Amino acid sequence: MLFLRPHSREWLYLFTMINFDKFTLENGLKVIVHRDTSTQLVSINILYNVGARVEDPDKTGFAHLFEHLMFGGSINIPSYDEPLQRAGGDNNAFTSNDVTDYYLTLPANNLETGFWLESDRMLNLTFSPKSLDVQRSVVIEEFKQRYLNQPFGDVWLLLRPLAYKVHPYSWSTIGKEVAHIEDATLEDVKAFFKQYYCPDNAILVVAGNVTTDEVKQLCAKWFAPIPKGNTIHKILPQEPVQEEARTLEVTRKVPCDAIYKAYHCCARMDKEFYATELITDVLSRGQSSRLYTALVKDQKLFSSIACYITGDIDKGLIVVDGKINKDITMEAAEAGINGVLNDFMTNGISDDELTKVKNKLESTLRFGEMNIADRALNLAYWELLDGAENINHEIEYYFAVTKDEIIAEAKNVFKPTNCSTLYYKKDRVGEK
Repeated sequence: MLFLRPHSREWLYLFTMINFDKFTLENGLKVIVHRDTSTQLVSINILYNVGARVEDPDKTGFAHLFEHLMFGGSINIPSYDEPLQRAGGDNNAFTSNDVTDYYLTLPANNLETGFWLESDRMLNLTFSPKSLDVQRSVVIEEFKQRYLNQPFGDVWLLLRPLAYKVHPYSWSTIGKEVAHIEDATLEDVKAFFKQYYCPDNAILVVAGNVTTDEVKQLCAKWFAPIPKGNTIHKILPQEPVQEEARTLEVTRKVPCDAIYKAYHCCARMDKEFYATELITDVLSRGQSSRLYTALVKDQKLFSSIACYITGDIDKGLIVVDGKINKDITMEAAEAGINGVLNDFMTNGISDDELTKVKNKLESTLRFGEMNIADRALNLAYWELLDGAENINHEIEYYFAVTKDEIIAEAKNVFKPTNCSTLYYKKDRVGEK
C-alpha cells in the first residue's frame, strides 16, 4: 500500500485527478464521460474542430457566424433556447481561431433534453434566408460595435496581419472585414456546415451526476444515427521564421497612446509551451511581476501593462501591451519594455520567483477544475490536443520546467527581428 504525506504534491495530485471514461461511436463522434456525484447538475460540451484558421481567406468570419446560426433552430426544433429553459438549463458558445465550442448545463434528471437539442442541430440546421439575414445582422453589428467603434477595438485586426504573413492566424475570428459576412450566401453557409459540423469532427463531453451506461444509451439513441461526415482538414501554410522587425503606426480617437509588441513563439503542444507560459507569468502576473513593478510602479511609464501567450494550436504569439501614461513618449515606453526583457534574459530569475509563479499557476488550474462546465471544456480540449488523459499531468509539465529552460526560451523569443510592433497613437488634433 502506498502512503502519502498529507498536503504533499503527490497527495494533492491524487485527490484532484479527473476520472473519466471514453469511447467512440461508429460515426466517429468521440465521447467522454466524467462522473461527479457531488452535484445534481450535468454539463454537456460539444467541441467542433473548426475555427477561423480553416476558413477561406476570401470568406472569413464563418466559424463565428455559425456560433450564432447554431442557435437559430434545427430540423425538428424551431427554437433552441425555449425547451432548454423549460428544462432548467442555460447555454453558451465561443469561437476561437482553432475551435468552436457549445456548452449547456441543466439538471441531471433532464439530461436527455440536452442530447435531443445538441443532436438535432448536428443532424441538420434550419437554413433559411430569414435565419441567415437575422444572424448576419447580429454579427455585423457586433463587428462594428466591438471592433470598429470601440477604443482599441481594432488592435487585433491590425496586429494579426502584421505578425502573420502566411498562416491563417492573420485574421481574427470576427473575420477580415464586414464585407465577408455581408456577402455570405445561403449556399456558402450550407457548404461550411456540411464540411465541419459532423460527428467525426466533434468531441462530446458529459460531466456531472451521470453514469457511462446512461450516456452510452443516450448516444445510441440521439447521436449514433447521424451520418458520418466527410471532413478533410486542409494542410495549413506554416508561418516562416520572421527575420526582420515589423512596425505599424496608427492614430485613433482613444484616451491614451498604447504599444503592442508581438513575438512569435511555440505551438500549444510544443515542449517549449510550458516554459513560455511561465515567462509571461514572471513578467506580468500580479503587481509584483517584472513589467508591473518596473514600468507602472517605479518608472511610471504605463498606467497598465500585460504580457500573455495566445496558446494557439499552431505556433502562436507572446504579446506585450501597455497603455502609456500622459507626457510619456512612445520611444521611452518602448525602451522601458525592452529594458525589462533584457534584464530578465541577462540576470535570470530566482528560485523563489519561479516557485511563486508556479504556485500561482497551479492555483489557477485547480480553481479552473472546480466547475463541471469548466472540467467538461478542458476534457474536450485536451482530447483534441493530445488525448484527454493528459489533463491530469498538466501541472506536472509546468513544475518540471527549470530556470535555464525559461531563460533559453526567452532568448529565443525576445529577438528584435522576431517582433511585430503596433504603435497605437492618440489623435491629438484639437488638443490644447
